Amino acid sequence: MPEIHEIATLTSKGQITLPKPIRQALGVDAGGKVVFELREDGQIVVSRAEAEHEDPAIGAFLDLLAKDIETGRHVQGLPDDLARAMLAHAGHAISLDEEIDGDVVI
Repeated sequence: MPEIHEIATLTSKGQITLPKPIRQALGVDAGGKVVFELREDGQIVVSRAEAEHEDPAIGAFLDLLAKDIETGRHVQGLPDDLARAMLAHAGHAISLDEEIDGDVVI
């Protein structure tokens, strides 16, 4: 990767705008995440945030949808293990075998 030297101005709120060549080199757009790493020698390394924050249940669900699109089928129901994983990652302790009380709005 070629060396890029850019200057950004810090606002009174501590914000900066990443210069366009830096955004392009990192491969980030609006809403993208970057990581700042302060090293012992005082250098700061800025890099694109990778999959460390991605939810594995969402990835599995997206894979399931992609396969359905490829085959022309429609998702009829989620596999129980996938549904449980999605609920666990969403912070809900739910039994898929429990009766549903009240109306369900979809």
